[in-house]
Amino acid sequence: MVLAPLVLGACGSGGSADAGDRSEPAELRLAIGGEPEEGFDPTLGWGRYGSPLFQSTLLARDADLDVVPDLATDWSVSEDGLVWTVDIRTDAVFTDGEPVTARDVAYTFTTASESGGLTDVTVLDEAVVVDEDTVELRLVRPQSTFVNRLVSLGIVPEHAHGADYARQPVGSGPFRLLQWDQGQQLIVERNDDYYGERPAFERIVFQFTGEDASMAAASAGQVDMVAVPSQLAATEVPGMRLVAVRSVDNRGITFPYVPDEGRTTQDGAPIGNDVTSDLAVRQAVNLAVDREALVEGVLEGFGSPATGPVDALPWFEPASAIEDADPARAEQLLEEAGWVDEDGDGVREKDGVPAAFSLLYPADDSLRQGLALAVADMLAPIGLEVSAQGESWDVIDQRLHADAVLFGWGSHDPTEMYNLYSSRQAGVEYWNPGFYADPDVDAHLEAAMAATDQETANEHWRAAQYDGPGTGFGPAGDAAWAWLVNLEHTYLVDECLDVGTPQIEPHGHGWPITAGIAGWRWTC
Repeated sequence: MVLAPLVLGACGSGGSADAGDRSEPAELRLAIGGEPEEGFDPTLGWGRYGSPLFQSTLLARDADLDVVPDLATDWSVSEDGLVWTVDIRTDAVFTDGEPVTARDVAYTFTTASESGGLTDVTVLDEAVVVDEDTVELRLVRPQSTFVNRLVSLGIVPEHAHGADYARQPVGSGPFRLLQWDQGQQLIVERNDDYYGERPAFERIVFQFTGEDASMAAASAGQVDMVAVPSQLAATEVPGMRLVAVRSVDNRGITFPYVPDEGRTTQDGAPIGNDVTSDLAVRQAVNLAVDREALVEGVLEGFGSPATGPVDALPWFEPASAIEDADPARAEQLLEEAGWVDEDGDGVREKDGVPAAFSLLYPADDSLRQGLALAVADMLAPIGLEVSAQGESWDVIDQRLHADAVLFGWGSHDPTEMYNLYSSRQAGVEYWNPGFYADPDVDAHLEAAMAATDQETANEHWRAAQYDGPGTGFGPAGDAAWAWLVNLEHTYLVDECLDVGTPQIEPHGHGWPITAGIAGWRWTC
């Protein structure tokens, strides 16, 4: 059965209604992104960005990104970093009425570690139930970032985790699934047995519509919040205000790091590029790109310049950043490296090889298209010929080790930085597609992962980015990527809806704005 859209008028959605005529609504309608086609099973990756919504997590991050308890009441880590002991609350129940126990926690972590899903728990050796409310998570090796699994992995019930769970989730979170009409909408209702802060709204409807339809719904007063691209963020909609949320959702260019020597992957995809494998070219790109201009011209001001994958997070190294564009210095580096324009055609050459390369981006992504075209224009004056090409992901999958690609990343978990730059991850799915490798950087990344305290881990994360002149994976060192911008996630929100203080959001997959949804309130 498909529920017809509700016309709430003065009692709910209705950006054009007079605020004074409203009573507090029982329902919210949101158009904040696409639906998770794989469903709502945390052991397969649901909830790793934002909130699992239907499930509880052991820990959570507050608005300042500090780790705080959720289902857990206490947790500790052994001195060798191998055993995480977690005590859980005794008043949590699943939506089918069964209590949440340590057995469910152990089952969840064990299943996630074996599922091969997008939440990586492969470091887990075993999960051991100590008693009804205590579990030990024993690791194969210390991993400083394991805390993020406690933050992101929603707990599922052992007794009700079957083949259809992803479509009919049972959890102990603030909401329960009422109806999912694939391709159209998801309807959830408040879980009145939830142990935490009671959500103010009885029902929330997530609408799965494209940008044009979502904006039309907002203008017609049919939704209370709509996610909008930066190009539309300044659109005025009566009764709605703009909420721009800082994020670490970044866009950057990965370079093939090794020369073209005829190597291929097991699937036959070519590896290497004779232009981008030259350090001078990579550093010149990083220096010549005017990131402030990208923010203003492509993002309409809704973002910030990026020169690394973890800007402004606790493990960011500021010394690795490029402060301002310097095309003159970029040209000097190219000249010194032997890239010269001998025939006067505007494109440099070296040993008969023109300084030209392709920059691929997903053809259906207008933001990445704008960035790619702007970067190509910025690099032409220094003698680099860049061909911006919109392609399908099938094409990009075959060319990402031999051509530059404009990717998007961004996470609260520094494991992502490890995956992007560790030589162990070279060519693994979308991790480290350029086959970057540096033994000193690898050593710091491994030390950061193996650290038993966060301060030591952060020291190594920072050193991997920059550890003195000419070192690190950052733009002043190996310049393995050219990071361009950090996005602001922009939402048009009903002027009467208080969404609190949103977190600095991760990459836009999922619904990161919902991390604080239990605290949203109607104010007029």
